[in-house]
Amino acid sequence: MLDHEEKFLFKEEILQLSNAVGEPGALDNIEDLLTDVITSPRFDSEVFTLERSLQVMLGPRAGTTLVGLLTVAPEVFDEVAEVRIPSEVHERLVAWRARFGLAIDNALNFLNNPDGIQGHNFATQVAHVDERRVLQGRLTLVRYNNEPQFFLADAPVFYGLIADLLERLGPHSDADTVDMETLARLKDAISLIERRITPRDRG
Repeated sequence: MLDHEEKFLFKEEILQLSNAVGEPGALDNIEDLLTDVITSPRFDSEVFTLERSLQVMLGPRAGTTLVGLLTVAPEVFDEVAEVRIPSEVHERLVAWRARFGLAIDNALNFLNNPDGIQGHNFATQVAHVDERRVLQGRLTLVRYNNEPQFFLADAPVFYGLIADLLERLGPHSDADTVDMETLARLKDAISLIERRITPRDRG
């Protein structure tokens, strides 16, 4: 529960949020945004930027307050009923929390406390795009909870990822970080790539 000072600050936050969403069309715009986030195939990344999107829409303080209300503990959210705000605003807040709150809270918890990776698999395939043959990679990462997550992208995306990984890991690596077998695999792979692209460059 909130103490006296916290209740005062909470009331100020709710009143400011109520004023921000009182602009014509604001409630519908917020609901459209929340719906888009929840139904997006890129849900995790959309949730990551949700607070910023609401801050742009409502102002920094009100945007943060709204995300907090959607995910705050039930006993704290119940305090909203004691603040004198328009009934339509209160009804929307209750509906948004019921419809979106749990999914957003779970996603934010995952983003703030991401799972580790206990395994991976990588495969290649050739796709036909606009009458072209495009080399693609399919990466599977297995989380510690045994749930797999799949990523499909064209080869240049994965080459860029590999370069980023090596550039950032390299300066901090030592004999305990990478074994000689793995290092040999990296060297062999780079040599193979160089052999395959060099004739094309000379041509």
